[in-house]
Amino acid sequence: MSSITIFFAILFYLATLVLVGGVAYKIYRYANTPAPLKIPTMPAPLTRTGVAYRLGREVVLFESLFKSNKWTWVFGWMFHFSLLLVLLRHLRYFIHPVWEWVALIQPFGRYAAFTMIAGLLGLWARRFLVDRVRYVTTPSDHLMLALLVGIGLSGASMSFVVHTDIISLKEFALGLMAFDWQPLPEDPLLLIHLSLVALLMLVFPLSKLLHAPGVFFSPTRNQADDSRSRRHLAPWAAQLEE
Repeated sequence: MSSITIFFAILFYLATLVLVGGVAYKIYRYANTPAPLKIPTMPAPLTRTGVAYRLGREVVLFESLFKSNKWTWVFGWMFHFSLLLVLLRHLRYFIHPVWEWVALIQPFGRYAAFTMIAGLLGLWARRFLVDRVRYVTTPSDHLMLALLVGIGLSGASMSFVVHTDIISLKEFALGLMAFDWQPLPEDPLLLIHLSLVALLMLVFPLSKLLHAPGVFFSPTRNQADDSRSRRHLAPWAAQLEE
């Protein structure tokens, strides 16, 4: 077995451990952070069912972003929806036999790489062209966007320019899950793509990309406007009253 196969096998085990463990820890921290004030963004729902509906609209449609800036909403929704298709398309490397619906979305996921890159470039351009956004942009924001664009470009290049051995790649992916390592194709473009993906997995728990799970813990979104019908008492405050 080649040293490259061993290196990438260990790398992805480590990246998966960091990703899962890091995100789980962050969610634990979010869930245990007190929210002492009632601060839902108005107009707010009056019931928990309404809160769930509101969060659903926020996650699926980016409702608040649509209301605040249409161009940012277009690029943001384009990127996120395309990323979802691309990720679902990649399921074929981790399941055997391939589920029927995964096979059906393969063409859509393949071309979604272009709309994903277009959405990222639009969001990146915004950080240069909009004064108030450029003012709060940090080097890490540019690096994260560059990383995502690099993943998209290298992945699209393997689909449309330089093809790799996807059968051997699937055997490698299935072997990782079964702890039965199989040789990894050593195409340079594939190795670049996998390296960038592993890097994203490693930095994800430390990056602003944590807004993905974080939106569910935002008190401006997950609180009902029921301050006139029931008292809001944070857990730590309740302990003081005992």
